[in-house]
Amino acid sequence: MVMRTMSLTMFRIKTYLILISLFILHNVFGTAVVSAVGSDVQFEAEIIAVIKQEERVSLETKHMYQELELLGISGKYNGKKIRVESGTLPVAGVPLYQRGQKVVVNESIYPDGTKNLIIVDFVRRDALYTLFLAFIIVSLLVARRRAIGSLLGLGISFFVIFSFVLPRILAGDNPVLIAVLAGCIVVPLTYYISHGWSNKTHIAVLGTLIALLITGLISYWAIESAQLTGYSSEEVSFLQGVIKSPVNMKALILAGIIIGLFGILDDVTISQASIVEKLHEVSPGLSPHTLYIKAMDVGKDHIASVINTLILVYTGAALPFLLLFVSSSTGFHTALNFEIIAEEIIKMLTSSIGLILAVPITTFLAVLLKSRLVQRSNKSTGRLFSH
Repeated sequence: MVMRTMSLTMFRIKTYLILISLFILHNVFGTAVVSAVGSDVQFEAEIIAVIKQEERVSLETKHMYQELELLGISGKYNGKKIRVESGTLPVAGVPLYQRGQKVVVNESIYPDGTKNLIIVDFVRRDALYTLFLAFIIVSLLVARRRAIGSLLGLGISFFVIFSFVLPRILAGDNPVLIAVLAGCIVVPLTYYISHGWSNKTHIAVLGTLIALLITGLISYWAIESAQLTGYSSEEVSFLQGVIKSPVNMKALILAGIIIGLFGILDDVTISQASIVEKLHEVSPGLSPHTLYIKAMDVGKDHIASVINTLILVYTGAALPFLLLFVSSSTGFHTALNFEIIAEEIIKMLTSSIGLILAVPITTFLAVLLKSRLVQRSNKSTGRLFSH
């Protein structure tokens, strides 16, 4: 009966936390909707026939030409048959389309009223939905009840990012301020939903917020010292041409570092708080100093594995650029000076520093709380026996 009551209470706490967060986001901060208006219209279609396919040579370059019949499955062409040409220009990397594939078609209307239809991409949602479903099934099979809280936290994170962070940044708000506000909402909600309401989670939340603050300060110094502009990628240039409100690109880099640490710090801080808790349960007579030393011995191994993982993640993300520089005649020191490389290195190093500092910070807070609780318990016991 007690366990059922506790479970019901935890469920109510989680529900209240979710409702409170949604209320704050919707009613206090609001949302901003940014849309681009133009003469181009995109819709989806399915390839129902390959009418013609041949190899052509243009400007001494061989490429495949196709004439395709498509059936519209969305937009104003829904249910209508259309014909589209692919490979009319000698462009490398044009895919060879097949019957049954779903594609995205762009319709451009010229000033004289003529229309031009071209295939611009594949429809990939089916594969993504299938993979996401597999992710949920594997999570539930392995982690069971724990996975439910984590998946719920994942949903909240996506909700905050897409309904609050991105719209507010596009509306012209400071990206760093928005990232900090999002962290103050996402970190407590996701931690408590995933790990429950306990002293361990309290410590992990506090350790994460402190580590985020320190990482933000270090990142700000690094971005300013390296004189990053934030305009190193083509996506940023395209973004500036699409959005109406100006965005501080330096601040956007810093906001990206802060948001990227939300989930990574969860693993580190929760683990260290749990280690302190378990060590105290096994050896309640350990002094605070000894408890801290033993917990940090485990934390050092955690630091080594997490740093290695983080560096490999950033290396994998920047792999095309690394291959480009390795294959060219550009020297190593020259390559480091390119902003697009320097930006990735700063992200990697500042995130690693934040992770490293999160371990001793969380361990210290956990040991401090545990020692205070022990002292309070001893005082209560002493008063009990004195009576």
